[in-house]
Amino acid sequence: MKPPKRIVEILVLSDIHLGTYGCHAKELYKYLKSIEPKQVILNGDIIDIWQFSKRYWPKSHMRVIKQFIAWMSQGIEVVYIPGNHDEMMRRFTGFALGSFRIENKLSLKLPDGKAWVFHGDVFDVTMKYSKWLAKAGAIGYDSLIQINRLVNFIANRVFGKGNLSLSKKIKNSVKSAVKFINDFEETATGIAAENGYKYVICGHIHQPIIKTYNTANGDVIYLNSGDWIENLTALEYTNDSWEIYQYDINGEAEEEEVNEIEVRSSKELFNELVTEFKLVV
Repeated sequence: MKPPKRIVEILVLSDIHLGTYGCHAKELYKYLKSIEPKQVILNGDIIDIWQFSKRYWPKSHMRVIKQFIAWMSQGIEVVYIPGNHDEMMRRFTGFALGSFRIENKLSLKLPDGKAWVFHGDVFDVTMKYSKWLAKAGAIGYDSLIQINRLVNFIANRVFGKGNLSLSKKIKNSVKSAVKFINDFEETATGIAAENGYKYVICGHIHQPIIKTYNTANGDVIYLNSGDWIENLTALEYTNDSWEIYQYDINGEAEEEEVNEIEVRSSKELFNELVTEFKLVV
């Protein structure tokens, strides 16, 4: 007998990066099937359009998309806030279909104050002045993730060690990276406080956290939903409280995705998505 699904009032997901080798779509799908959300916010970089290739689109990635569409068909509100890796979706800001809509940012009215939700790439200087450099960095990051998976596979099978994150260690040890994250959080909370928000919710920097900042205009709680590349995290709001959910990837063995990779044209993928959307209308 399956355990009952957990009720989640608001679910915030970001930086899933579907269509890349680093995406943990299987684990994400298991998580999505275990909960029953009332509202879903997809806060950017859901499909990695920068690195999308028709040569790599596993079934598990399509299952995640289908789960989102299934929620829409049930009348569950799903708000898509584009990020930098899926920025082309910003052309469709204001689009609405049933319980689905696309917005650049979102303001939530919660019992104890307002929450400002946006992806966060607007604060990224690299994105603003050198997009090609940002894209090159994304390719390098994805390559590092693939190397990391190989290292973890060997560590688990040969030495019986748990998973480790090379990119996390690099980011946490490089002073400029740490400074960027701190500046990002301080900028976001400062602007949120000036506009009367109690919470500011971002993605983009792949650093899951809930932290209170003391600003000149009062305290602001900064939240980041993390990602489904390294941290496998989401933000959940239930019973007037925010919490970070983290999937326990060490609790189960890594599975190879080779057998589920499908080589399909972009047109075939598009037609499959259109078919799913028709079920919502």
